[in-house]
Amino acid sequence: MKTFTAAALLATAGIFTLSGCATSGNLTPQYVPPSTYQSYDCQALAQEYNRVERYVNATQKQQSSLSASGVGVGISAGRWGVSPNISFGVGRSNDSKARDAKLSRLYGEADAIIQTARIKRCSFANGIKIYGE
Repeated sequence: MKTFTAAALLATAGIFTLSGCATSGNLTPQYVPPSTYQSYDCQALAQEYNRVERYVNATQKQQSSLSASGVGVGISAGRWGVSPNISFGVGRSNDSKARDAKLSRLYGEADAIIQTARIKRCSFANGIKIYGE
């Protein structure tokens, strides 16, 4: 029977910890009822859809420009003397979680607009897919 060393256990725990922080990047749209846009006509729906798409694009650009991980190099002093220290920036900040929540809401709004536009037979909604199609 093989015994695990402390280093092997730490490495295994580190891998599981890092894999827990990883995300697939796929966001599920937050549900927005299509009845929210029931009083809009086709022109207003098209304008609202374009507005939501601009916000989605701006939020995605902000997310891609700010989501960077870093590597830090330094020196640490410990019980055995001075040694080099390397740290890796992993995980997700609260800012990226807030952006994901915002994107999820925007995706839900876009889906609700398209569903309402389909019900009203608006021409701009032809060929636009919603989540799950």
